[in-house]
Amino acid sequence: MTTAVERSAAEGSSPRHPFRLWLARRRAYIERHPRLRFAYLLALAVVGIAIVLVGIVLIPLPGPGWLIVFLGFAVLGTEFAVARRFNAFLRRMLARATSWWQRRRAERSARRMAARPAAQ
Repeated sequence: MTTAVERSAAEGSSPRHPFRLWLARRRAYIERHPRLRFAYLLALAVVGIAIVLVGIVLIPLPGPGWLIVFLGFAVLGTEFAVARRFNAFLRRMLARATSWWQRRRAERSARRMAARPAAQ
């Protein structure tokens, strides 16, 4: 089954895939028209910022808040280099916080195990 999944993924990521060719043609059309390019960038910025704001609201609530924030920056990062760099920064900070949290849990678990009296 994994070979079928791998084949499907390779097929979908091929630059000759019909959907990718259609997207490339749309993109070339947008690039040829400055007003359309501006409208595209504006719409992309509005959508990306809206996704980021929804993600920020969801961070303290149960659910995928950080995932939605990263998704919003990924949308913005398709056209804006600043968003790509900020997304990379957020990933580094999240990885650092995750590793700190895992180290802290391991230390607490080790202390708890050391403090237990030996079973008789």
